[in-house]
Amino acid sequence: MWTSGPPRLRNEAGGPPGSSHAKGTYMGGQVTPEPGHIVVVGGGVSGLAAAHRLVEAGARVTLLEASGRLGGKLRAGEIAGVPVDLGAEALFALRPEAVDLARAVGLGECLEPAVTTSAAVWSRGTLHSLPRGHVMGVPGDGAALGGLVSAEGVARMRRDRVLPRTPIGDDVAIGTYVAERYGAEVVDRLLEPLLDGVYAGDAYRISMRAAAPALFEAARKHASLLNAVASLHREPAPSASFGPVFMGITGGVGRLPGAVADAVRARGGEILLDAPALSLARTEDGWQLRTTDRFFVADGVVLAAPAWSAAGLLAAESPAAAAELSGIEYASPALVTMAFRRTDLPVLPGGSGFLVPPVEGRTIKAATLLTHKWRWLRETATGLFVLRASIGRHGDEQALYLDDADLVEAARHDLGEILGLTAAPVASRVSRWHDGLPQYAVGHTARVGRIREAVAKLPGIGVCGAAYDGVGIAHCVASGRRAADEVLGTA
Repeated sequence: MWTSGPPRLRNEAGGPPGSSHAKGTYMGGQVTPEPGHIVVVGGGVSGLAAAHRLVEAGARVTLLEASGRLGGKLRAGEIAGVPVDLGAEALFALRPEAVDLARAVGLGECLEPAVTTSAAVWSRGTLHSLPRGHVMGVPGDGAALGGLVSAEGVARMRRDRVLPRTPIGDDVAIGTYVAERYGAEVVDRLLEPLLDGVYAGDAYRISMRAAAPALFEAARKHASLLNAVASLHREPAPSASFGPVFMGITGGVGRLPGAVADAVRARGGEILLDAPALSLARTEDGWQLRTTDRFFVADGVVLAAPAWSAAGLLAAESPAAAAELSGIEYASPALVTMAFRRTDLPVLPGGSGFLVPPVEGRTIKAATLLTHKWRWLRETATGLFVLRASIGRHGDEQALYLDDADLVEAARHDLGEILGLTAAPVASRVSRWHDGLPQYAVGHTARVGRIREAVAKLPGIGVCGAAYDGVGIAHCVASGRRAADEVLGTA
């Protein structure tokens, strides 16, 4: 709702004083939206994907991004003169949406598979290969756990087949369920670090239905979790699964937002930075939005903002949706990216990196050996090796209050203990993502259903982003496209 009377309109185009950019027609104190104008609020990959879908459908699009850059958790940067991702660095290729979008905006020839996807888990002073055959960190064979889980832990896991069925109901915390079936050690040493890497969250709070929907459905059919996991491996794999699991982009995945933005602009879309949407109000013919210095009217609005921001914008028009959105919590992770001279390094393990279980008591929760993982980086960073450490978990973010230098030293200390790395980096970068990862608590899927049900009562409004159906890039692209189709009425 407008909080200080109607917006100031002084020109025929309907913009603020001095504006020549038409957003509607001013007629006798009423602003009439131009047909086909849709405003997208949020310039992360979800909002950009929505904008791209909309301009391809012929809509006139204005995208409002509150910050001074596009991309959200996709961020291109450099270290020691070498391009590097300072945010998300891989596209999950078994879902087509993100890869398809990259191809659609001219980056098809720049797509390349990861050189390696093998990873390890640091546990009890040793790196253990991540066992194959798990489903989101839930193993299907105790023999595959090697020394990662103790003999007692493996024996406890194998009792699963003789235990009575564990009730699941409409949802359950995945950590709680797996601990009841397999024992806490499997959760602590395998499930927790994997979920931590995706959500920066707590396995004993994360929704099984939202985080591992296929496993949730299988577990409802099978009393044994071992049998449930086995049933998923018996199902025919989709054809996409025969290709690479992860794809990167030469020069970094952080190039994708700029390429999508260029494609949107090429079709007439307008993208504004430093333009936070402060209010959203319904009119007889559409919607009106206000930023700090401009006023917009539109036939439809896609809210691609974080949950708390979308909640604020919807508070007046849909208190029910706003209340549900306000209940979604976030974690605030950080990344420490470092470049080392290759000649200064010890012999590093192969693979793309390793996970660190919270029970190990380390500051870092994972490390990615970027030069091992991406061919383009290996060829570009001549004489250098680039890696990064991930820090910060939901409810345990104390380390993030350290200044950059102390955060780098904390990461170096853990890398020294784990990899024997004692050399000083030639360069380092710290990226902080305040409230960067939504938490999918038990009941999340039902919550999202209630949000969409409430929003559906508002004609011309769509919502999308990491807070709904998945935090991966492909999930976010799919979410943006879905919201665009809903606003267009083609969903």
